[in-house]
Amino acid sequence: MTIKIEKNGRVIIATLNRPKALNALNSEVMHELALHLKKFDSDDDIGCFVIKGSERVFAAGADIKEMGNKSFSDMTREDFFSGWSDFTALKTPKIASVSGYAYGGGCELAMMCDIILAGESATFSQPEIKLGVIPGIGGTQRLSHLVGKSKAMEMILTGRIINAFEAEKMGLVSRVYSDTDLFKETLSTAHTIASYGKAAVIAAKECVDRSMEMSLAEGILFERRVFHSLFATQDQKEGMQAFIEKRSPIFSNQ
Repeated sequence: MTIKIEKNGRVIIATLNRPKALNALNSEVMHELALHLKKFDSDDDIGCFVIKGSERVFAAGADIKEMGNKSFSDMTREDFFSGWSDFTALKTPKIASVSGYAYGGGCELAMMCDIILAGESATFSQPEIKLGVIPGIGGTQRLSHLVGKSKAMEMILTGRIINAFEAEKMGLVSRVYSDTDLFKETLSTAHTIASYGKAAVIAAKECVDRSMEMSLAEGILFERRVFHSLFATQDQKEGMQAFIEKRSPIFSNQ
């Protein structure tokens, strides 16, 4: 298996498990990651996913050995990389916990997640230009949204490697922790998210995702309608009543 799955309370931890290939992302990884997590996506007892690699490497890129000899017609016929849409379509929030290298497809996988938390050893790069190609799993699009055109252009056109602190300053990474504390802090964040009502969490995630594709006016209207819809849930009643009564809410995901 290229993915190891572990349950920690209401959190599912998916660990990339191709150590000899530096966790290079091939079709098997793509398939297994989406397949395993999809099983938990509609489970009310699961509130967050954590995606991680090893201490040395998150993922060193897409598997060049799998792609190297393919032709243009092979790539288009297979619609290569399109299967990653199954991973991005997951409704449950995803946190990338990045130690070591996150290059090429590894950087793109991290950006497919909703939050990126990095250890001090983490480095990020989109080096595809050095191979005569471009990022193919959303790198040119997501990186531009996250860090702006100029920074994205520089990374993509030069293949430059950036460290965790620069990535945080650019807005690619949410927080940087010591490598020792990274997983503990990632789990803490994941458990915090998982402690809230899943309907509201999914709604918030969907609204933020839509903000990347809508005008401001359309996005605000979408947000308002989603906000209204949550008043049909028991969790809204419980959350607001608990606030009035000065107690912690008990969400039922209803």
